Amino acid sequence: MQNNKRQKIESRVSEKNAKYEYEKSSHSETYEVLQTLRKDEIFCDIKLETDDNKIIIAHKVVLASASPYFYAMFTKFSERNHDVVVMREIDSTALQILVNFIYSGKIVVTEDNVQVLLPSANLLQLQEVKEACCDFLKSQLCPTNCIGINAIADKYSCTKLLTNSELYIQQHFSEVVSGDEFLSLSSEQVLKLISSDTIIVPSEEKVFESVIRWVKYDSGSRKCILPQLMEHVRLPLTSKDYILKKVVEEPLIRNCLKCTDYVSEALQFHTLKSEELNIQQNIRNKPRNGDKVLLAIGGIDIDLRNRTKWYDPKTYQWNYGPEMITSRQRACAVVVKDNLVFAVGGFDDNDEPVRTVEVLDLSSESLCWKTSVEMLVERDGLGVGVINNFIYAVGGYNYSNDALDNAEMFDNNTQEWRMISSMSFRRAYHGVGVLNNLLYAVGGSDESQQALNTVECYHPSLDTWTPVAKMSVGREGVGVGVLDGALYAVGGKDGSKTLSSVEVYRPTTGVWTTIADMHNPRKRAGVVASNGLLYVIGGVDDTFFVHSIECYSPETNSWTIGAASKNFVYTSAGVVAINRFRHFNTY
Repeated sequence: MQNNKRQKIESRVSEKNAKYEYEKSSHSETYEVLQTLRKDEIFCDIKLETDDNKIIIAHKVVLASASPYFYAMFTKFSERNHDVVVMREIDSTALQILVNFIYSGKIVVTEDNVQVLLPSANLLQLQEVKEACCDFLKSQLCPTNCIGINAIADKYSCTKLLTNSELYIQQHFSEVVSGDEFLSLSSEQVLKLISSDTIIVPSEEKVFESVIRWVKYDSGSRKCILPQLMEHVRLPLTSKDYILKKVVEEPLIRNCLKCTDYVSEALQFHTLKSEELNIQQNIRNKPRNGDKVLLAIGGIDIDLRNRTKWYDPKTYQWNYGPEMITSRQRACAVVVKDNLVFAVGGFDDNDEPVRTVEVLDLSSESLCWKTSVEMLVERDGLGVGVINNFIYAVGGYNYSNDALDNAEMFDNNTQEWRMISSMSFRRAYHGVGVLNNLLYAVGGSDESQQALNTVECYHPSLDTWTPVAKMSVGREGVGVGVLDGALYAVGGKDGSKTLSSVEVYRPTTGVWTTIADMHNPRKRAGVVASNGLLYVIGGVDDTFFVHSIECYSPETNSWTIGAASKNFVYTSAGVVAINRFRHFNTY
């Protein structure tokens, strides 16, 4: 009777009367028979009695077939010989609903019953109901309840809900810390929250104000914890004016010697910064990273070539971002100054290489792509990298379908492109990576469309290219990523077949070594490193487009498959890791 296939009938979310209706997708006739037998008390052999003396009549075999809890009870323990079983510490309303679900395959989760259903479903090991409750709670997340939902998820080991609620708290930090739930957090929980690199705040001032608010709620017992909390407030990142007017004048800070030390440190930071002197880095003057997501540009279908889409590695979901101005495929994407995403080159709807460049400012309240300065040379199948906020566009094909050896650099300060020294080889569909402030051009194909195994390195200060060790095979359409001081060459085509193999280059050894193969062969995929992992997105194999994501862990030397994005990602280096700004979720 148990069926793992789930069917969501309806989910309606509103401020009042929100509910989530769930129904199994098959065996409706069986359920009708079982319901009739139970209603008429035919073959019933068990009575479940709750603490408030409610009686629920059922069949042992039906309960045991649906619930591991009841299966153990009626096969391994003394209750198998009993006609009446007292169900301690379980809500009678919840038990009635859950038994009805076992007999009908249907359940309605509401704001009135979810808090008794979830613990009861967890006890009876009814995983489908537990997941339905989690789905409902996820849909109800808001700044006033997310901390409570997070606590529930933690208590009952609801992994996905725990992740989603933590993510919600990080993304809505300002609203959450203004609510009453925040004041009930323990000092350990507050410390964990404010020390996180991934909380999204308009300014560090909000973090300081949340700490003061939490301490003042019960200053008698909490003011002793203030120094520990202030250690993780990034006070130097607030304005000097704010420090002098708000922080210095706060009585809790004035009366705490250690806290005044943090104030002095913050003021010294502003002095050194204004005099352009070296500043010793620590946690308090390090900007928060935000929460990293992966942004992909362009697509397979002509209608999707101006679309952007972002992937959340925490929830394994794809979401649409703002549309680009120009339809382009095989463009490259890079990030400058943590918040400017550039879409560079590629080819347009007429299958012609382009010089156009667009920029997306992630810190803007109105997210939209804008036209940037065009390159000096049209480039399709190019490689792009960033060194010290300078963008380097390397090689590719021109209008005549000639592979290029030339390269150019964009200065974001002067808004100008200029040519730099040419490579030793003509390259298109190559990979580019930046390691130790050096630019590496890896593989690709030459003017005769032969797959290259050569690699060369550009020194910006010398404006010269020098050869480095060759890869074991030629790789046209290779994806390149940089992770933990190493350069990864992923997939590509060796001239006869698309590769699943991967090589890694470390400057300390000066050689390429092979690592574990990907699950799928692919070329012209997007490759990007984020949070200690290497992500490979999209691409093509010998026959078809590849829609899946693969993720490489250096610790285990293994690849795992992530969520697919059909009819979307077909890029060469058109993927970047970016900080998730809160208003990025509105598309």
